[in-house]
Amino acid sequence: MAVRVLLLLGILLFCVAVAEVSSTLKKEDDGDGVQHAGVGQLVVRGVTRRLMQDIDCGGLCKQRCSLHSRPNLCNRACGTCCVRCKCVPPGTAGNRELCGSCYTDMTTHGNRTKCP
Repeated sequence: MAVRVLLLLGILLFCVAVAEVSSTLKKEDDGDGVQHAGVGQLVVRGVTRRLMQDIDCGGLCKQRCSLHSRPNLCNRACGTCCVRCKCVPPGTAGNRELCGSCYTDMTTHGNRTKCP
């Protein structure tokens, strides 16, 4: 009899845990009825459970550096800036201020701006 009660209690706890995990993995909703998907999808990461924007740094940097005179160097610097700042400015040049101070203030060891 005690074994059945423990088994039933274990199954109940398992079901509650699965329901809680699945509810935290659902997509975020802004209240406008549109769920985030693709490039702008919000994902929960790490122990602190902060919401971070998941973006495609490779694709965005490839587009950003497509007209650069040194595309490999540009892609490497852009990738570093994208991972750290979670942003890549639109277009192939300029618009750096749209990504904020993280992107505009990052410099190389030679005190030159790092992010393209």
